[in-house]
Amino acid sequence: MSTCRKWDVSGIDNWKGEEFPRGAVIPSSGNSEEYVTGGWRSERPYRDDAKCTQCLLCWVFCPDSSVKVQDEKVYDFDYDHCKGCGICAHECPSDAIEMVPEGCELPGVK
Repeated sequence: MSTCRKWDVSGIDNWKGEEFPRGAVIPSSGNSEEYVTGGWRSERPYRDDAKCTQCLLCWVFCPDSSVKVQDEKVYDFDYDHCKGCGICAHECPSDAIEMVPEGCELPGVK
């Protein structure tokens, strides 16, 4: 048996914004590394080293700066900040990156 919570919006016309705490406030700029946001994703990128040409397009296009590069080569992903958007996989010209289900331990899934 599931219970479905319904919101009481009967007085919505009388609601005042200043009565509610602010949400999604960014207290200062440049602090995204302080917040772990990787738990939002349902899929994560997996890179096949054999297919990767090190073109770095995944690094260029990643909106979360989650592609780790050292000595001009991709070596890993920052899963603490990767949100699983799949842009890296979409932009990869050699199909070296695929999105796999997060936490999936099935045979054949990386």
